[in-house]
Amino acid sequence: MVGLMRIRRLFAQRKFYCSALFNPSRQVRWMTTKLNSTFKFSDLEVQLATPEQLKPKPDELIFGKHFTDHMIQIVHAKSKGGWQVPRIVPFQNISLHPAAKVLHYAFELFEGMKAYRGVDGRIRLFRPHQNMNRMNYSAVSSVLPTFDGDELVKCISRLVEIDQEWVPHSESSSLYIRPTLIGTDPTLGVGPTDSSLLFVVLCPVGPYFASGFKPVSLLADPKYTRAWPGGCGDSKMGSNYAPTIRVQ
Repeated sequence: MVGLMRIRRLFAQRKFYCSALFNPSRQVRWMTTKLNSTFKFSDLEVQLATPEQLKPKPDELIFGKHFTDHMIQIVHAKSKGGWQVPRIVPFQNISLHPAAKVLHYAFELFEGMKAYRGVDGRIRLFRPHQNMNRMNYSAVSSVLPTFDGDELVKCISRLVEIDQEWVPHSESSSLYIRPTLIGTDPTLGVGPTDSSLLFVVLCPVGPYFASGFKPVSLLADPKYTRAWPGGCGDSKMGSNYAPTIRVQ
């Protein structure tokens, strides 16, 4: 708890690198695919939802259970020239073909980042460009389309601005941001996907573990291995996580 309070104070004092919302300024050179190599924040379309959900209290937050009113959806389709217009839409289910490659061959990656409300009341993202770097690295490993991370940071900042009432006014809570990229090509052949979907959802969260901000025990298992030389353990893919549940 003391450590988290210190981070929040440093946010306000700007001693840590952080990106204040609505003004992402750091310029990074990205490796992008051909076709429409990236989507553009300037093309962002916004469809607002009717805010009907009740905001949970900080002490009622369970990691990944409550979601905000809006989400980002961006389609990539080779048949349409690559990345399409980014959209912020009301939070909703996603429809997938039963043969979508993500369901059979794990064409999927994700990121995890947070927005914090500082002691000065401002909302900040902590080093979001580092998440974009890793997301593009994972995309290369998964043969999924890459993009300009600056553009996604701007889109995410706008999403958080729209749903800013969901950012907890609490030193022990934050707004979790989950960008995800999946292959949606409806074919069972093993090969690169022709269509993909990038989406971002937000959820207010408290401590990840039920024990709160207390030390947890770690297991170093000599039999089961998540990462190995030449593997994809350094990429943030869903396929790296499911096998670890067996060990638990």
